[in-house]
Amino acid sequence: MTDNNTINDGASEPVTQVAKGSAEIEEVPNEPTAAALGLTLPDDAHEAQLILLRELVEAREEAGELLENLQRVAAEFDNHRKRTERDQVENVQRASQRVIESLLPVLDSLDAALTIEATSETEARMLEGMRGTQSLILDTLAREGFAPIDAVGTPFDPALHEAVSVNPGEGDQVVEQELRKGYVMRGRVIRPSLVIVGHA
Repeated sequence: MTDNNTINDGASEPVTQVAKGSAEIEEVPNEPTAAALGLTLPDDAHEAQLILLRELVEAREEAGELLENLQRVAAEFDNHRKRTERDQVENVQRASQRVIESLLPVLDSLDAALTIEATSETEARMLEGMRGTQSLILDTLAREGFAPIDAVGTPFDPALHEAVSVNPGEGDQVVEQELRKGYVMRGRVIRPSLVIVGHA
């Protein structure tokens, strides 16, 4: 049996009948009760309103704290993700740099061999093949950010050049002779050029 205010057929949510004018009736879902929210309200409407307002303020403060915590956790996770990605890139770069550094003696040997003057057609062909090999190696390494350091004729830069001797003279210091080629990788010096310094 139902009273005059509610209708419940057992299969759907209870609804409240709301009169419109004198005849029209619209069914709307019941509003939440204080008991459903775990509250016990006094009969005095003013006191009940104060309790509800206090609960609302506390709920908003709690929601604000939860949102702040969630935002902090999200920011920390994003920072961790970026740091992990950066570490992975750096690990790959360090590994490739170690491999390239192990190839420096090979490049030095090619540089030394290519300073020899060919005295026969056979030697000329051999030197030409070595130049092609050297060029192929350098082109391959360049794709990893590897590049030789400019030396002869450039201003002496202790960050890029290691001087074994300095010829006396006046004026700005410039690199006169390169004794061993230096290289950079992605802008970082992995070996400075070994040079003799003169003056411009």
